[in-house]
Amino acid sequence: MNKIIKTWGYLDEYQSERNEILTAVDSVFSSGQLILGDSVKNFEREFADYCDVLYGIGLDNATNAIALALKTLNIQPGDEVITVANTAVPTVSAIVQAGGKPVFVDVLYETGLIDSNQIIGKITPRTKCIIPVHLYGQCADMDKILEIAKLHALSIIEDCSQAHGATYKNKKAGSMGDIGIFSFYPTKILGAYGDGGMAVTNNEEYANRLKRLRFYGMENAYYAIEHGFNSRLDEVHAKILNLKLKSLDKYILKRRAIAKIYDSKLQNSMLELPYTDKNNQHSYYLYVVKSIKRDKVIEKLEKENIKLSISYPHPIHLMSAYEYLGYKLGDLPVTEELANRIFSLPMYPSLNEKDQTRVIKSLLAISNNAR
Repeated sequence: MNKIIKTWGYLDEYQSERNEILTAVDSVFSSGQLILGDSVKNFEREFADYCDVLYGIGLDNATNAIALALKTLNIQPGDEVITVANTAVPTVSAIVQAGGKPVFVDVLYETGLIDSNQIIGKITPRTKCIIPVHLYGQCADMDKILEIAKLHALSIIEDCSQAHGATYKNKKAGSMGDIGIFSFYPTKILGAYGDGGMAVTNNEEYANRLKRLRFYGMENAYYAIEHGFNSRLDEVHAKILNLKLKSLDKYILKRRAIAKIYDSKLQNSMLELPYTDKNNQHSYYLYVVKSIKRDKVIEKLEKENIKLSISYPHPIHLMSAYEYLGYKLGDLPVTEELANRIFSLPMYPSLNEKDQTRVIKSLLAISNNAR
């Protein structure tokens, strides 16, 4: 039986970094400081530097990071936040958690990114913020989004959960809006061994409030200045992430190399391959392709022990949890079409050439049989 090839895996990478990681973990356990110590402070500083911003605020996950960012920007109950339905549920969950009302804009077919030309038509007197999602590893059209935000006095939170190291016109993801949000969920380009998140910003006031909100609304004393939350990044994950941060550019180069092989070998297949906007450098969190025969492709490769995934099979505006927003089938036609066509091929730095070749041969065989 063929070895199972997964869409994502960390075990090979862990084995190569195991000694360093265990040493880092032991240093935290031996330090006597497990919460909000030097490991968090060092990682916040190093990651902020990596993103070309002034401040980093370590948080427990990206969902809470978005929610706290919205609260930092004084989003009030009922305020509208423009985003996309072609994203992970947490983007929208965080808006609702903060008391906001999600307003969805359709996406571009080629990239799945927010269609910036449709944003103005969604703005109302209640609109307070735009959350562009930098999807799959590349950035949204930030020049146009920044122009719209300035014209209408709106805030911008960049959801960079899938875009560590990606750039737009040589500007790092997370450095262009008011606040940038990153996830360190294990599958991410920079992943922890559990949950973790980060907010980055150039605004000192925002940074200070985010730090306060993540720690029960407190600052230096056990005294709540405002209602806050328990949303701290822990020392262990901060130490591991700061260790892995040193290899982040190497991880991204490997992802780009894997993508280049897919691009070359699958260009004449039945698949529609990823498109990279001319302004972007893609960091390939996912390698997302399209096919009108997606389900059959996934089924056939499953029989060969090759696991593919779909990001995302159900548009959020059609999920029962968000029926109250009043959207119906047909409201976001491109988002809905993509949900029926997109799927992801195996993509992670430790994917070896032999396994990738097997994936490619199987996909080409299906393509040839379909002709």
